[in-house]
Amino acid sequence: MDRPERIYVAGHRGLAGSAILRCLKAQGYSNLILRTHAELDLADQGATRAFFETERPEYVFLAAAKAGGILANSSLPADFIRINLAIQTNVIDAARTSGAKRLLFLGSSCIYPRDCPQPMKEDYLLTGPLEPTNRPYAIAKIAGIEQCWAYNRQHQTQFLAAMPTNLYGPGDGYDLTTSHVLPALIRKIHEAKAKRAPEFVVWGTGQPLREFLYSEDMGDACVFLMNLDDAAFSRLVRPEVCPLINMGYGEELSIAELAKITSEIVGYRGRTRFDTAKPDGTPRKLLDSRRLLALGWRPKVGLKEGIARAYADFRKRFA
Repeated sequence: MDRPERIYVAGHRGLAGSAILRCLKAQGYSNLILRTHAELDLADQGATRAFFETERPEYVFLAAAKAGGILANSSLPADFIRINLAIQTNVIDAARTSGAKRLLFLGSSCIYPRDCPQPMKEDYLLTGPLEPTNRPYAIAKIAGIEQCWAYNRQHQTQFLAAMPTNLYGPGDGYDLTTSHVLPALIRKIHEAKAKRAPEFVVWGTGQPLREFLYSEDMGDACVFLMNLDDAAFSRLVRPEVCPLINMGYGEELSIAELAKITSEIVGYRGRTRFDTAKPDGTPRKLLDSRRLLALGWRPKVGLKEGIARAYADFRKRFA
Protein backbone atom coordinates (compact mmCIF):
# COMPACT_ATOMS: atom_id res chain seq x y z
CA MET A 1 0.00 0.00 0.00
CA ASP A 2 1.50 3.32 -1.05
CA ARG A 3 0.97 6.19 1.39
CA PRO A 4 -1.26 8.27 -0.94
CA GLU A 5 -3.64 5.41 -1.76
CA ARG A 6 -7.18 5.42 -0.37
CA ILE A 7 -7.72 3.00 2.51
CA TYR A 8 -11.09 2.21 4.09
CA VAL A 9 -11.27 0.70 7.58
CA ALA A 10 -14.79 -0.65 8.14
CA GLY A 11 -15.53 -0.82 11.86
CA HIS A 12 -12.78 1.60 12.90
CA ARG A 13 -14.30 2.19 16.35
CA GLY A 14 -14.31 -1.47 17.36
CA LEU A 15 -11.53 -3.40 19.07
CA ALA A 16 -10.06 -4.80 15.84
CA GLY A 17 -10.75 -1.84 13.57
CA SER A 18 -9.36 0.74 15.98
CA ALA A 19 -6.15 -1.28 16.32
CA ILE A 20 -5.78 -1.43 12.52
CA LEU A 21 -6.39 2.31 12.32
CA ARG A 22 -3.75 3.09 14.97
CA CYS A 23 -1.25 0.90 13.15
CA LEU A 24 -1.93 2.59 9.82
CA LYS A 25 -1.51 6.05 11.34
CA ALA A 26 1.69 5.01 13.11
CA GLN A 27 3.12 3.87 9.76
CA GLY A 28 2.33 7.18 8.09
CA TYR A 29 -0.90 6.40 6.24
CA SER A 30 -3.13 9.48 6.15
CA ASN A 31 -5.52 8.98 3.22
CA LEU A 32 -7.91 7.03 5.42
CA ILE A 33 -11.65 6.71 4.78
CA LEU A 34 -13.71 6.32 7.95
CA ARG A 35 -17.42 6.22 8.70
CA THR A 36 -19.21 5.61 11.99
CA HIS A 37 -22.26 3.35 12.10
CA ALA A 38 -24.44 6.46 12.41
CA GLU A 39 -22.91 7.82 9.21
CA LEU A 40 -23.05 4.56 7.25
CA ASP A 41 -25.02 1.41 8.04
CA LEU A 42 -23.11 -1.32 6.24
CA ALA A 43 -26.11 -3.63 6.56
CA ASP A 44 -27.88 -1.28 4.15
CA GLN A 45 -27.00 -2.50 0.65
CA GLY A 46 -27.92 0.70 -1.16
CA ALA A 47 -26.05 2.97 1.24
CA THR A 48 -22.97 0.74 1.14
CA ARG A 49 -22.92 0.59 -2.64
CA ALA A 50 -23.32 4.39 -2.93
CA PHE A 51 -20.49 4.93 -0.43
CA PHE A 52 -18.09 2.71 -2.37
CA GLU A 53 -19.02 4.25 -5.71
CA THR A 54 -18.32 7.72 -4.31
CA GLU A 55 -15.19 7.03 -2.25
CA ARG A 56 -13.66 4.18 -4.31
CA PRO A 57 -11.19 2.90 -1.71
CA GLU A 58 -8.25 0.98 -3.11
CA TYR A 59 -7.69 -1.10 0.02
CA VAL A 60 -10.43 -2.31 2.38
CA PHE A 61 -10.05 -3.66 5.91
CA LEU A 62 -13.37 -5.31 6.79
CA ALA A 63 -13.39 -5.31 10.59
CA ALA A 64 -17.03 -4.27 11.04
CA ALA A 65 -19.07 -7.00 12.71
CA LYS A 66 -21.48 -7.83 15.48
CA ALA A 67 -19.42 -9.82 17.97
CA GLY A 68 -19.62 -11.00 21.57
CA GLY A 69 -19.10 -13.79 24.06
CA ILE A 70 -21.11 -16.91 24.93
CA LEU A 71 -23.97 -15.03 26.59
CA ALA A 72 -24.43 -12.59 23.72
CA ASN A 73 -24.23 -15.33 21.08
CA SER A 74 -26.72 -17.49 22.97
CA SER A 75 -29.16 -14.63 23.56
CA LEU A 76 -29.12 -13.03 20.10
CA PRO A 77 -28.41 -15.77 17.53
CA ALA A 78 -30.65 -14.25 14.85
CA ASP A 79 -28.97 -10.86 15.17
CA PHE A 80 -25.50 -12.39 14.94
CA ILE A 81 -26.17 -14.24 11.70
CA ARG A 82 -28.38 -11.61 10.05
CA ILE A 83 -26.22 -8.54 10.71
CA ASN A 84 -22.90 -10.19 9.93
CA LEU A 85 -24.14 -11.78 6.70
CA ALA A 86 -25.53 -8.43 5.57
CA ILE A 87 -22.37 -6.45 6.34
CA GLN A 88 -20.06 -8.96 4.67
CA THR A 89 -22.21 -9.41 1.59
CA ASN A 90 -22.58 -5.68 1.02
CA VAL A 91 -18.96 -4.67 1.63
CA ILE A 92 -17.33 -7.51 -0.31
CA ASP A 93 -19.60 -7.00 -3.31
CA ALA A 94 -19.24 -3.21 -3.28
CA ALA A 95 -15.45 -3.52 -3.03
CA ARG A 96 -15.50 -5.65 -6.16
CA THR A 97 -17.79 -3.42 -8.21
CA SER A 98 -15.91 -0.26 -7.23
CA GLY A 99 -12.53 -1.74 -8.17
CA ALA A 100 -10.75 -2.19 -4.83
CA LYS A 101 -7.27 -3.66 -5.30
CA ARG A 102 -7.28 -5.74 -2.11
CA LEU A 103 -9.66 -6.56 0.73
CA LEU A 104 -8.88 -8.14 4.09
CA PHE A 105 -11.87 -9.79 5.78
CA LEU A 106 -11.55 -10.45 9.52
CA GLY A 107 -13.22 -13.53 10.94
CA SER A 108 -12.79 -15.56 14.10
CA SER A 109 -11.25 -18.82 15.27
CA CYS A 110 -14.78 -20.06 16.04
CA ILE A 111 -15.10 -20.99 12.34
CA TYR A 112 -13.31 -24.27 13.09
CA PRO A 113 -15.07 -27.43 14.33
CA ARG A 114 -15.79 -27.69 18.06
CA ASP A 115 -13.60 -30.79 18.47
CA CYS A 116 -11.00 -29.75 15.93
CA PRO A 117 -7.49 -31.29 16.05
CA GLN A 118 -5.02 -28.92 17.69
CA PRO A 119 -3.45 -26.63 16.68
CA MET A 120 -6.17 -25.70 14.17
CA LYS A 121 -4.92 -25.51 10.60
CA GLU A 122 -6.64 -23.57 7.85
CA ASP A 123 -7.31 -26.90 6.13
CA TYR A 124 -9.60 -27.98 9.00
CA LEU A 125 -12.35 -25.57 7.94
CA LEU A 126 -15.69 -27.38 7.40
CA THR A 127 -14.38 -30.74 8.60
CA GLY A 128 -16.74 -31.17 11.58
CA PRO A 129 -19.64 -29.78 13.64
CA LEU A 130 -19.34 -26.27 15.08
CA GLU A 131 -19.65 -25.20 18.72
CA PRO A 132 -23.42 -24.77 19.29
CA THR A 133 -23.12 -21.66 21.48
CA ASN A 134 -21.73 -19.51 18.63
CA ARG A 135 -22.78 -21.45 15.52
CA PRO A 136 -24.81 -18.60 13.88
CA TYR A 137 -21.84 -16.22 14.18
CA ALA A 138 -19.40 -18.88 12.96
CA ILE A 139 -21.57 -19.73 9.95
CA ALA A 140 -21.73 -16.05 9.01
CA LYS A 141 -17.95 -15.80 9.13
CA ILE A 142 -17.55 -19.00 7.11
CA ALA A 143 -19.89 -17.48 4.51
CA GLY A 144 -17.59 -14.44 4.36
CA ILE A 145 -14.60 -16.66 3.67
CA GLU A 146 -16.50 -18.49 0.95
CA GLN A 147 -17.61 -15.19 -0.57
CA CYS A 148 -14.01 -13.96 -0.76
CA TRP A 149 -12.98 -17.23 -2.41
CA ALA A 150 -15.91 -17.21 -4.84
CA TYR A 151 -15.16 -13.63 -5.90
CA ASN A 152 -11.49 -14.45 -6.38
CA ARG A 153 -12.45 -17.33 -8.66
CA GLN A 154 -15.16 -15.59 -10.65
CA HIS A 155 -14.00 -11.96 -10.67
CA GLN A 156 -10.22 -12.32 -10.20
CA THR A 157 -10.35 -10.19 -7.03
CA GLN A 158 -7.62 -10.13 -4.40
CA PHE A 159 -9.69 -10.77 -1.26
CA LEU A 160 -8.07 -12.44 1.75
CA ALA A 161 -9.75 -13.75 4.94
CA ALA A 162 -7.74 -13.56 8.18
CA MET A 163 -8.88 -15.42 11.28
CA PRO A 164 -7.54 -13.89 14.52
CA THR A 165 -7.60 -15.80 17.76
CA ASN A 166 -9.23 -14.24 20.86
CA LEU A 167 -8.44 -10.52 20.85
CA TYR A 168 -8.10 -8.09 23.75
CA GLY A 169 -6.64 -4.63 24.26
CA PRO A 170 -7.38 -0.88 24.07
CA GLY A 171 -10.93 0.01 23.15
CA ASP A 172 -12.35 -3.34 24.21
CA GLY A 173 -15.93 -3.62 25.47
CA TYR A 174 -16.39 -4.61 29.11
CA ASP A 175 -20.15 -5.18 29.19
CA LEU A 176 -20.66 -8.45 31.06
CA THR A 177 -23.59 -9.41 28.82
CA THR A 178 -21.72 -9.04 25.52
CA SER A 179 -17.95 -9.16 26.08
CA HIS A 180 -15.51 -12.01 25.59
CA VAL A 181 -13.83 -13.86 28.44
CA LEU A 182 -10.76 -11.67 29.07
CA PRO A 183 -12.48 -8.24 29.19
CA ALA A 184 -15.23 -9.83 31.29
CA LEU A 185 -12.63 -11.14 33.73
CA ILE A 186 -10.94 -7.75 33.96
CA ARG A 187 -14.21 -6.07 34.88
CA LYS A 188 -15.39 -8.78 37.28
CA ILE A 189 -12.08 -8.88 39.14
CA HIS A 190 -11.79 -5.08 39.28
CA GLU A 191 -15.30 -4.80 40.71
CA ALA A 192 -14.66 -7.60 43.21
CA LYS A 193 -11.54 -5.78 44.41
CA ALA A 194 -13.36 -2.44 44.66
CA LYS A 195 -16.17 -4.04 46.71
CA ARG A 196 -13.72 -6.12 48.78
CA ALA A 197 -15.75 -9.16 47.79
CA PRO A 198 -14.38 -12.52 48.99
CA GLU A 199 -14.86 -14.11 45.58
CA PHE A 200 -15.89 -13.58 41.97
CA VAL A 201 -17.65 -16.00 39.63
CA VAL A 202 -16.44 -17.38 36.30
CA TRP A 203 -18.70 -19.28 33.93
CA GLY A 204 -17.89 -22.94 33.37
CA THR A 205 -15.27 -25.25 34.83
CA GLY A 206 -12.20 -23.13 34.07
CA GLN A 207 -10.70 -26.02 32.13
CA PRO A 208 -11.12 -24.85 28.48
CA LEU A 209 -7.89 -23.70 26.86
CA ARG A 210 -7.68 -20.41 24.99
CA GLU A 211 -5.12 -18.43 23.00
CA PHE A 212 -5.04 -14.62 23.16
CA LEU A 213 -3.61 -11.98 20.83
CA TYR A 214 -3.14 -8.35 21.82
CA SER A 215 -5.17 -6.15 19.49
CA GLU A 216 -2.18 -3.98 18.51
CA ASP A 217 -0.36 -7.11 17.34
CA MET A 218 -3.43 -8.09 15.30
CA GLY A 219 -3.52 -4.62 13.72
CA ASP A 220 0.15 -4.90 12.86
CA ALA A 221 -0.44 -8.33 11.28
CA CYS A 222 -3.31 -6.98 9.16
CA VAL A 223 -1.24 -4.10 7.79
CA PHE A 224 1.68 -6.51 7.26
CA LEU A 225 -0.51 -8.79 5.13
CA MET A 226 -1.92 -5.93 3.05
CA ASN A 227 1.63 -4.71 2.44
CA LEU A 228 2.92 -7.98 1.05
CA ASP A 229 4.37 -7.67 -2.43
CA ASP A 230 2.18 -8.73 -5.34
CA ALA A 231 3.76 -12.15 -5.69
CA ALA A 232 3.39 -13.08 -2.01
CA PHE A 233 -0.17 -11.75 -1.71
CA SER A 234 -1.24 -13.44 -4.95
CA ARG A 235 -0.09 -16.80 -3.60
CA LEU A 236 -2.52 -16.38 -0.69
CA VAL A 237 -5.53 -15.55 -2.90
CA ARG A 238 -4.97 -17.68 -5.99
CA PRO A 239 -8.31 -19.05 -7.22
CA GLU A 240 -7.62 -22.72 -6.54
CA VAL A 241 -6.88 -22.14 -2.83
CA CYS A 242 -9.22 -20.99 -0.05
CA PRO A 243 -7.92 -17.47 0.80
CA LEU A 244 -7.67 -18.13 4.53
CA ILE A 245 -4.85 -17.37 6.96
CA ASN A 246 -4.76 -17.83 10.73
CA MET A 247 -3.57 -15.06 13.03
CA GLY A 248 -2.51 -16.21 16.50
CA TYR A 249 0.05 -15.87 19.26
CA GLY A 250 1.02 -19.53 19.40
CA GLU A 251 0.47 -20.21 23.12
CA GLU A 252 -2.57 -21.20 25.16
CA LEU A 253 -3.66 -21.39 28.79
CA SER A 254 -6.74 -22.47 30.73
CA ILE A 255 -9.49 -20.07 31.77
CA ALA A 256 -8.55 -20.87 35.38
CA GLU A 257 -4.92 -19.84 34.73
CA LEU A 258 -6.13 -16.71 32.94
CA ALA A 259 -8.28 -15.77 35.94
CA LYS A 260 -5.31 -16.24 38.27
CA ILE A 261 -2.98 -14.08 36.15
CA THR A 262 -5.61 -11.36 35.76
CA SER A 263 -6.28 -11.35 39.52
CA GLU A 264 -2.56 -10.85 40.16
CA ILE A 265 -2.37 -7.95 37.70
CA VAL A 266 -5.48 -6.27 39.14
CA GLY A 267 -4.22 -6.88 42.68
CA TYR A 268 -7.20 -8.93 43.85
CA ARG A 269 -6.60 -11.51 46.60
CA GLY A 270 -10.01 -13.17 46.81
CA ARG A 271 -11.20 -16.54 45.52
CA THR A 272 -12.28 -17.58 42.06
CA ARG A 273 -15.51 -19.61 41.99
CA PHE A 274 -16.40 -21.54 38.85
CA ASP A 275 -20.10 -21.88 38.04
CA THR A 276 -20.14 -25.34 36.46
CA ALA A 277 -23.85 -25.01 35.64
CA LYS A 278 -22.85 -22.54 32.90
CA PRO A 279 -21.40 -23.67 29.53
CA ASP A 280 -17.68 -23.97 28.85
CA GLY A 281 -17.86 -23.43 25.10
CA THR A 282 -15.27 -25.05 22.84
CA PRO A 283 -12.80 -27.15 24.90
CA ARG A 284 -9.68 -25.90 23.14
CA LYS A 285 -8.91 -23.29 20.47
CA LEU A 286 -5.26 -22.97 19.47
CA LEU A 287 -4.57 -21.69 15.97
CA ASP A 288 -1.84 -23.02 13.74
CA SER A 289 -0.39 -19.71 12.51
CA ARG A 290 2.61 -21.09 10.65
CA ARG A 291 1.46 -19.67 7.30
CA LEU A 292 1.55 -16.16 8.73
CA LEU A 293 4.78 -16.70 10.66
CA ALA A 294 6.46 -18.09 7.53
CA LEU A 295 5.84 -14.73 5.84
CA GLY A 296 7.98 -13.01 8.48
CA TRP A 297 5.46 -11.58 10.97
CA ARG A 298 5.81 -12.03 14.74
CA PRO A 299 3.68 -10.86 17.70
CA LYS A 300 5.40 -8.43 20.06
CA VAL A 301 3.25 -8.16 23.22
CA GLY A 302 3.20 -11.01 25.74
CA LEU A 303 0.06 -11.95 27.65
CA LYS A 304 0.95 -10.46 31.05
CA GLU A 305 2.12 -7.20 29.49
CA GLY A 306 -0.98 -7.10 27.31
CA ILE A 307 -3.37 -7.70 30.22
CA ALA A 308 -1.64 -4.96 32.21
CA ARG A 309 -2.10 -2.56 29.28
CA ALA A 310 -5.72 -3.62 28.86
CA TYR A 311 -6.40 -3.12 32.56
CA ALA A 312 -4.86 0.36 32.41
CA ASP A 313 -7.16 1.11 29.46
CA PHE A 314 -10.17 -0.18 31.42
CA ARG A 315 -9.34 1.98 34.45
CA LYS A 316 -8.85 5.05 32.27
CA ARG A 317 -12.21 4.61 30.58
CA PHE A 318 -14.43 3.09 33.27
CA ALA A 319 -12.91 3.17 36.76
